[in-house]
Amino acid sequence: METREIMAFLTELSCNNNKEWFHANKPRYQAVKRAVDELAAELLEAVGAFDETIGRQTPADCVFRIYRDIRFAKDKSPYKTHFGMFVARGGRNSCYNGYYFQMGADGGEHIVAVGNYFLPPAALTVLREDIQMGEGDFREILSRVDPRLQMNYTDSLKRTPRGFPSEGPDAAFYKLKSFGLWYRPEDDFITAPCLVGRLAEMFKTAKPFVDYINRAIDYSLGN
Repeated sequence: METREIMAFLTELSCNNNKEWFHANKPRYQAVKRAVDELAAELLEAVGAFDETIGRQTPADCVFRIYRDIRFAKDKSPYKTHFGMFVARGGRNSCYNGYYFQMGADGGEHIVAVGNYFLPPAALTVLREDIQMGEGDFREILSRVDPRLQMNYTDSLKRTPRGFPSEGPDAAFYKLKSFGLWYRPEDDFITAPCLVGRLAEMFKTAKPFVDYINRAIDYSLGN
């Protein structure tokens, strides 16, 4: 199944986000899900070729469910209109940083990212200290990442945490509550040939970034 067909299903789902439509189209969903799992298996193999910390995983370890948790959400739509997969040490629910790919109904929902949306406070402190003492090594790592992957400064702290300089080339990093590199591709990136190979090439450039963050996590956990 081509990625265009997966996107077509998600587009129809976005216009019919209800249980009745989903159940009527369950065979289509199952076929699409198999295709997504195949894509995830290829991505696991490609990432594992340059990042051995991923270990042996299956698509079930990295692909997120399409069903939304609506218990506390204002939006009661029962289904996501995208498929996401997170390739990381320990699987999609681990505390470690990794490699994320999301395919949506249209270009507004496609995401290629590296990092994680949450870091434990202890790991954040260690990471900030590493950046401060590293005298530019973190910036050097970022300079070698694929330029399409840009640091996400959303939800940064308004003030620099106590004990860290409020000015200087690394000041913005100290305000981050999570460390993530993001790229929002258009449809043609998703539908062009060799998607997994192109994703792996981008992710490989960011492996030193992942290693840097995960080292701080390991240290904060006493590993």
